[in-house]
Amino acid sequence: MYIVAIGWVYVVLMMAVAEATSSQGTVLGAVFTFILYGLLPLGIVLYLMGTPGRRRARKAAEAAEAAAAAAAALTDPNGGGHATGGAVTSEGEKP
Repeated sequence: MYIVAIGWVYVVLMMAVAEATSSQGTVLGAVFTFILYGLLPLGIVLYLMGTPGRRRARKAAEAAEAAAAAAAALTDPNGGGHATGGAVTSEGEKP
């Protein structure tokens, strides 16, 4: 996927250089050519192509977090994650 992106940046860079060195072209036009034909569309495409990978990574992190919480619940003697209750005396009793 990245080889296509590198190729596209190269093509757009050559378009920008051709526009900058042309007798009727300008450097400002070359900059806009590079941004509007190269960086902007390429950024959008790479973001959209990376969405499934980000989704998989997020689900894997959530699954690992859930597994860690389940493992912690199994090793916790209370099973609830709360502190054990100490001996509570009534108002009238003495310890």
